[in-house]
Amino acid sequence: MSFKGLQPILYGDREVWPLVEGGKGVSATNHASSGAWAAAGGIGTVSAVNADSYDAEGKIIPQVYDAMTRVERHFQLVRYAIDGAVEQVQRAYELSRGQGAININVLWEQGGAQQVLEGVLERTRGLVTGVTCGAGMPYKLAEIAARFNVHYLPIISSARAFRALWKRSYHKVSDLMAAVVYEDPWLAGGHNGLSNAEDPLKPEDPYPRVKALREIMRAEGVSEDVPIVMAGGVWYLREWNDWIDNPELGKIAFQFGTRPLLTEESPIPQGWKDALRTIEPGDVLLHKFSPTGFYSSAVRNPFLLDLVHRSERQIPYSKVAAGEHTTQLDVGVRGKNFWVAQRDYQRAQVWFAQGYTEALKTPDDTIIYVTPQSRDTIRQDQRDCMGCLSHCQFSSWKDHDDYTTGRLADPRSFCIQKTLQDIAHGEPVEQNLMFAGHAAYRFKTDPFYSNNFTPTVKQLVDRILTGD
Repeated sequence: MSFKGLQPILYGDREVWPLVEGGKGVSATNHASSGAWAAAGGIGTVSAVNADSYDAEGKIIPQVYDAMTRVERHFQLVRYAIDGAVEQVQRAYELSRGQGAININVLWEQGGAQQVLEGVLERTRGLVTGVTCGAGMPYKLAEIAARFNVHYLPIISSARAFRALWKRSYHKVSDLMAAVVYEDPWLAGGHNGLSNAEDPLKPEDPYPRVKALREIMRAEGVSEDVPIVMAGGVWYLREWNDWIDNPELGKIAFQFGTRPLLTEESPIPQGWKDALRTIEPGDVLLHKFSPTGFYSSAVRNPFLLDLVHRSERQIPYSKVAAGEHTTQLDVGVRGKNFWVAQRDYQRAQVWFAQGYTEALKTPDDTIIYVTPQSRDTIRQDQRDCMGCLSHCQFSSWKDHDDYTTGRLADPRSFCIQKTLQDIAHGEPVEQNLMFAGHAAYRFKTDPFYSNNFTPTVKQLVDRILTGD
């Protein structure tokens, strides 16, 4: 029995529940979780972002980047990404036992995204039903889907973004567009599509935004059979009762990103699962420290707070005395061409006395103050860059042409590949970026998880189908 009004949908020539597993980043969703989600009758999603491969004994193969140059390390990364995702898809398909459907998720902003996607689809023909893709404007998604005859599900955060993608590309391959994923920028975990016109501190109600998206889809002639997938903040289906069977919104499906983290099959380490049970309302911070330049949502832990404080120890400077920049800076910098405001000079002296003795330049003509240990870590991480993004603010890498963004590397950011691989493979959650949706505090209040209960994916899907 399902929650009232929730009907199966036809997807990839089979009936599935309109319940999509969110395809979370680096190794936070893998074959075990997505295969089980599909076996339970939903749409499982393998993350194809630097997925794990396994040796003959079934142990995870560490991704070691030992090539001398950044470009060569990038090619190593692309090979790891393709091999890992192919293995994850094959295993997920076997686990699904022919039930549900298996999607793969890629970020358009990941390094070599097109090469990775084509490499995975080439080697998994007949196993992948669809591709979800966001984090950027993936215009080529439809064309790639057509080449491999798979469905595609663009992830967007506004009706305007969908219209741009549709007009430029997707209208040419409308028959393979299986759904449009609306990922709410104020509710979803991980990277999101908050635009410059939207205020990160003023969340908007998703209903009018999704209604506007459906209106655009109708105006462009998109079939009513194409569902909109609500992603971000979805916990209990009963809270979305007004959305189901609502003629204004049309066909609706729901994506669960945060809830499946706490299941038996979820691949994240036990320390991460335990930490999820302690999250309070407001503990998830929407921030802009990601080297992608996108906003993203993660748990406010010591790692994230260090980035907050790092940016707070920041002062603007000029190379010549001008305006209010009348004081020559001699704290933590070498050379004489740093002119700052008198009040900022005094702040720099205080930070220096507190042990933040190293001044690092940013691309925006500011200086931040960090400890010697932090400076060494930042510089080493920048040197070790393996080109995991199409454009990286932290290291100035770009995955094409001359391989540089042409901008100064930004020490206010961090190596996202390093921290996401570390947290997914057992390093301390306090010292790494811990992505989560803004509803993660509900693990603590939902009676389903009381007495330290961890459900299987099947138990979770069954529970969701009751409305709870």
